[in-house]
Amino acid sequence: MATPQFILDLRRHIGHAPLWLAGSSAVVVRDGPRGPQVLLVQRADDGEWTPVCGIIEPGERPDEAILREIHEETGIVAEVVQLVRVNVTAPVTYPNGDRCQFLDHDFLCRWVSGEPIVGDDESSHTGFFGIDQLPPMAPRHRRCIEIALNPADTVIMSSDIATPALQETR
Repeated sequence: MATPQFILDLRRHIGHAPLWLAGSSAVVVRDGPRGPQVLLVQRADDGEWTPVCGIIEPGERPDEAILREIHEETGIVAEVVQLVRVNVTAPVTYPNGDRCQFLDHDFLCRWVSGEPIVGDDESSHTGFFGIDQLPPMAPRHRRCIEIALNPADTVIMSSDIATPALQETR
């Protein structure tokens, strides 16, 4: 499902007005033949490679949401290791004019079983990549992977918006 029904329902009332949404992202790691590998998906809409991410449904916990998204998008079964970051994304405007901004919960997850498959129409490709063989991707996605692979003792609070009041903290 590309856009959850609750968002489609809201859009009928508010049009393209900005929405503040909760999201989850996962850096899923498994041991590969030459070291750790990270699960990535290639988005069908813009071709960008990203960690698995998605919108949290009403009443759903962020950790439950990301495990659901991992399985829906890739067929992989994973388990949450830890929450590594809570990040405010920059505002996004989609091609249809919808505007939103996310409070994203970034998780380090461990692969449990399965081989990656494209599970829905949100992605065109999926696969595990060696840490030193990641495809080109946006800096914010590389940062998510970097943080998850080198977790701090506490959750990082950060923002993609460059303002003096919103600095990354641990």
